[in-house]
Parts: sequence; C-alpha cells; structure tokens
Amino acid sequence: MSTVAAAPKRGAEAPVKLKWWVPGDWNGLFGLGTNVLLNVIVLTGLCLAVVKIPAETVYGRVLPALGIALPLGNIWYAILARRLARRENRTDVTALPYGPSVPHTFIVVFVVMLPVLLQSGDAMKAWRAGLAWAFIIGCIILLGAIFGPWIRKITPRAALLGALAGISITFIAMSPAAQIWQAPWIAFIALAFILVGWLGNRPMPFNAPVGLLAVVAATAVAWIGVALGWSGILEPSAVSESIANLALHLPFPTGDVVTGLQDIAPLLASAIPLGIYNFTEGMTNVESAAAAGDRYSVRQVLTADGLGAIVGSFLGSPFPPAVYIGHPGWKQVGGRIGYSLVTGIVVAVVCFTGLIGTFLAIFPMQALVPVLLYIGLVIGAQAFNVSAKRYAPAIVIAMLPSIAEWATGQIDNALASAGTTANEVGIATLIDNGVIYDGLKLLGQGAVLVGVVLGAITCFIIDRKMYAAAITAGLGAVLSFVGLINAYEIGLNASPSVTLGYVFLALILVGFGWKARNEKNTELDDDILFVNGTLMRGLELHPNLAGAEFIEEIATAPLYRVHTIGDVHPGMYKVADDEQGASISGELYQVPIEVLLKVIEGEPAGLYRGPVQLADGRVVPGILYERERAEQHPEITQHGGWREYLAAAAAGATR
Repeated sequence: MSTVAAAPKRGAEAPVKLKWWVPGDWNGLFGLGTNVLLNVIVLTGLCLAVVKIPAETVYGRVLPALGIALPLGNIWYAILARRLARRENRTDVTALPYGPSVPHTFIVVFVVMLPVLLQSGDAMKAWRAGLAWAFIIGCIILLGAIFGPWIRKITPRAALLGALAGISITFIAMSPAAQIWQAPWIAFIALAFILVGWLGNRPMPFNAPVGLLAVVAATAVAWIGVALGWSGILEPSAVSESIANLALHLPFPTGDVVTGLQDIAPLLASAIPLGIYNFTEGMTNVESAAAAGDRYSVRQVLTADGLGAIVGSFLGSPFPPAVYIGHPGWKQVGGRIGYSLVTGIVVAVVCFTGLIGTFLAIFPMQALVPVLLYIGLVIGAQAFNVSAKRYAPAIVIAMLPSIAEWATGQIDNALASAGTTANEVGIATLIDNGVIYDGLKLLGQGAVLVGVVLGAITCFIIDRKMYAAAITAGLGAVLSFVGLINAYEIGLNASPSVTLGYVFLALILVGFGWKARNEKNTELDDDILFVNGTLMRGLELHPNLAGAEFIEEIATAPLYRVHTIGDVHPGMYKVADDEQGASISGELYQVPIEVLLKVIEGEPAGLYRGPVQLADGRVVPGILYERERAEQHPEITQHGGWREYLAAAAAGATR
C-alpha cells in the first residue's frame, strides 16, 4: 500500500510578508465600494422622499451614524483577515465584504417607518421607530451567535428564501421597475450594462466595473438630455447648492432609540424573522468563505453584525449593516485586505461630509434603480435556484404574505391620496368591487414570519413529515394568538379566527401523520449530501462544494466498508445484511442544485450518488462507490474514515 506524505508544519515555514494593499484590491474596491455607495445613496433618497425625514436629520444623524458603523465593520473584517493570514501564514486571504443590508433597507423604510408616518404624520416618530427596529435586529443577531445553528438546522431553507423572495419581488424590485418606466430612455442604458455584465457575465469595455459603468453611462446621457433641453430630470442648480451645503457632520449618541422602543410591540413581527434571517445569512456567508479557503469564526462575524446594528441605532441609523454575499467573487478578482479597509474609509468620508447630497443631485434615480432591480431579481431567483424543484410550491406560498402586504400598502396609499381610508370607503364595498382588502391585510401582517411559517409547513408536507408540519402549524397558532402574525395588533387572542385555522390545520396534519406512521419514506432529500472523502473541508475537492452550507460532522450507521482507491480518494459501499460493517465518519452539507451538479460532474469514475443511512437513522444522499471496483483496492474500514486513514498514513510516513 502506498502512503500519504505528511504536510509540513506551519511553524516551520518562514513568515510571509503581508501587504495592506495589492493590485487586486482595486477590483474589490470598485466592486464593493460602488455597491455600498449606491446603497447609501438609495437609502438616503428613501429617507428624504418616502419617509420625509428632515434633511438635517438625514445628513446630520443618519449618514454620520453609518459613517461610523460601516467603517468599523470594514476595519474589523480587515483585521480578522490579517489575523487569519498571520495564523495560516498565507497571502491570499480575502476580507469579508460588509455594508448596509439591502433587504433590511427596504423593509425598515416601507414596512416599519412608512406605516408609522402614514398613521401619525410624524416623520421623526417614524425615524425613531426605525432606530428601535434596528436595535432589536442587532439584539437578535447577537442571540443568533448562540442559537443560530440550531434554528437554521430545523428551518427549511426554501421557507427562509421564499419569504426573502417575497420581499425582493415586492419591496425591492417593484418600485425600481416602476421608476425605470418613468424615464426608460435613461434607465434602459444602465439596465443594458447590468443585464449583459452581471446576468450575461460579459466583460465590460476596459474591464470597467459593471455597476460603475452602468451608472456613469446612464447619468451622462441624462445630462446630455438636460443640456439640450430635452428633459428637466436634473437641475444644475441643485448640484451647486449641494456643494455649497457640504459640511462636516460627526455622529453623537442620543436617547432617540429608547423613545422608539416605547412602542416596541408592532416592530417585533418583522424584526424577529428578519433578525433570524440576518444571522442565518451571516452563517451561510461565513461557510461560503470557508469553501473558498478562508475560515472565519461565525461567532465573531455575527457579533460584529449585531453590534454594528446596535451602535448604529444609538447614533441615529435605522439601517442594520451585514456581511455581504460575494466573498468568493472578490477573492477571485484578486481582492485581499485593503479593499475592505479602503471601502470603509471612503464611506466614512462621504457620510461625514454630506457628499451623498451631491451624488443625489448628479445622478438621476433612473440611473441607480436598475441596480436595485437586478438585486431584487437575483434574490428572488435564488430561492428557486438553490432549492430542490419539489419545493417550488413552498417558495411561492412563502412569497404570498409579502405580496399581500405590498398590495395593501398600495391600496392604503391610493386611498390616502384621495383623502379617505379603507374603513371610510367600507370593506364590503371594496370586496364587492373585487378588492379583497380584509384578507390581504390579515395575510400581510407580519409578512416575513408568516411566509416562513407557511413555507415551512409546505416543505414538511412535501417531504411527508406530517408531524413536523403539524408542530409548525401549532407554532403559527401561538404566534397569531399573541399577535406576532396575521393580527392587527399585539395582545392575547389577537386573531382568534386565524389561530383557530392554524389549530385545525395542525390537527389534520397530525391525523395524516398518524395514518402514515407505518409507512417508510423512501424519497431522498435532494439538497442534503453526505460526503466521506476528498469533498470534506480542507481536502482536495472541497472547492467543488463552494456555495454549499456545512451542517455538521456525522458518521454513518455501522453498515459500510471503505477502501482506498490509489490513495487518491476513498470508495465506500454498503454491506449485505449478513455482513459486518462499520460506522464511517463524514460531513453533511446543504447543497444547492447547481453545486450538486458540479459535484457530480467532478467525481472520479466509480463514484455515484446514492442513499446513505446515518448514525441517527436518517437516510440521505451520499457519495458511494461500486463494490466490485472497490474490492480491487486495499480496505481501510478499520480506520473509521478517510481523514483518519490519511492521519494514520502520514504518521507512518514520518516514523
């Protein structure tokens, strides 16, 4: 039998020289920096135009708070990257990207602050409600550092992503889509570059960043139109006025967030599920970075995100920051540590000086919103792309509450502009005219959490896990009983008809579960994969799992044997009922469909995907090997797994 050479010890290597800036950081800076600045511009415009927050509060409180929260996060992740590079003596470590969370930006504006503004007519009260909401989000993310893995383990991914898709289609994509058609002669220019560059994956002229080129080209055409008198969409005087108003605004803490917390109950229905989603997304992004070769601490990342939201809320920002998706992309284009650090510095300068106002005067909104439309499309499509096809109905039902919430908001705004309300018009009158207002309103209350509950119930039913579906329906009954979902206000027995509906649903599901108690579910979970060889973390083919989410280390039931196939990879197969097998160690992953296809395509000959029984009794898809081919190679079952065999072989080679 051949042996595997031991890897050299890190301590024996000469320390590498770490640079704060490398040429590839320019790519990361223009990509991440453009993205973050665009998001800051958009949230500034939303604060001014939608929530009607006074300009002095936006430029004097909100932006300076972001000017502290965002750079601190970027600096922290640059420090973590440098520590990791020192610890592993590497020069290719890439810092995690960081910025204001796009979904949360639209949620806090349209779901939290705007309703408070419409109800009270007080923009400052709406702003304080946003601060309180951001504070709650931060606290939940901090708790997620402790409980996140457990919650993520029991919640179907399709339910979480379906609820997020509902937000993306309604609150992220719909408004930008409408704004595009207000001036399509400008917006289509930006949209063309974005669709070709980001969806078509085509290089831009001079290798320019797609987002930057799209915005600059559309803005140039808009100003040409203004200069020729074709359009008045931009005002040259506004640019000079914004430059004249530039001033240094430094952040300072106040008690506004405490004032906002006095009316906390209505905020919980959206803050709790979004906080859960935030730390779930954070964990996923950390695992994505690990798959690309950079292993960060989940606890350190979630703690930074949570503290960023809390600190920002006390300084005046209702927009929670978060780790961004995209670490592998910035790593691939050469970004390392400096791109994150410089992005934070640039954002701080822009926020402290009020340059955002100048940007808003220079760039027409129609040049910016195609970027947001793209983000909405990608987030919405992601729910389907990374989930098994059978979960498509669950994703759709998880989207419906957000669509209902958006629709009722549009109805309310239209009626308010006419000087009336739904109650004044009459619910019966609206229903008679085809507007099912009462049903839409109730469905959309606590939309994100409702979407997760309905999506999870549907996922469990699809997987024939009736008892799990019944428990989730029971949870829906509890949540509606206290008013967190499908209720007009927080309180005991807040929505009796909905609570009773969830109870009936749970009882029916229990009945079906009891009836099928003796049936064996032979259907495998498409998005779960057990690996026991070179796909495991730190081994040769692990990059093929980039985009998959690590769940846990686990062993099989004692029913398997394993052989070494030329000391390149293992070959595991199940033994017959009358043969002696063993438990083989491995790792369990949640795998999107496109990643699974890449894994299958990259597997050596003889390996295939088949059912594997785990030590806890579950049967999941795993990587197996043809028995006849395996038995032609040395058996290593006695080691208990491929990693253990490699360690034993390496130890033998050094003796």
